Amino acid sequence: MSLPHALLTALLERPCSGSELAKRFDRSIGHFWHATHQQIYRELARLEEAHWIEALPGEEAARGRKRTYCVLPAGRQELKRWVAQESDPQWLRDELMVRLRAEAIVGPTELRRDIERRLRLHAQKLAHYQELERRDFPGPDRDRATALQHFVLSAGIRHESYWMEVLQQALELLAEPAGASAEAGLRA
Repeated sequence: MSLPHALLTALLERPCSGSELAKRFDRSIGHFWHATHQQIYRELARLEEAHWIEALPGEEAARGRKRTYCVLPAGRQELKRWVAQESDPQWLRDELMVRLRAEAIVGPTELRRDIERRLRLHAQKLAHYQELERRDFPGPDRDRATALQHFVLSAGIRHESYWMEVLQQALELLAEPAGASAEAGLRA
């Protein structure tokens, strides 16, 4: 995913200042694509240089005044181009999977504690997503845009549920006697 395109999306949803955008990003797109506030500000400057966004008239960058950004037609066109392009599925690249393989060879270790911690973090994120769903999508989706936004949140809910299931299964496997899991690890 491209951070510039995520920012263009957020600004098309609602023009705002860099600080407002960073806060909104943390509460929405940031759940799926992490960016620091510094990265967001640097990218806003690049988007402005590319003439994809501009500060609204009357919003000079005077000290203490926020610049409110809006997307220009060229930025909207770039976002449409990016949305329409093909992309390949992302490969699973998760350090935990390698650590589990290593556990099969060198275990038992204290990996169980980290998995339990991860399970708690995924449970917290799942509860947060479910609360967002209750708050923001209480009834049937009214239109296409709302249905797509709800779909993205639902994907996050499924993602967290999936990882909770995977981690629970890993905990069950780690609870097996070391000899049984070591033999299985050498075969895979």
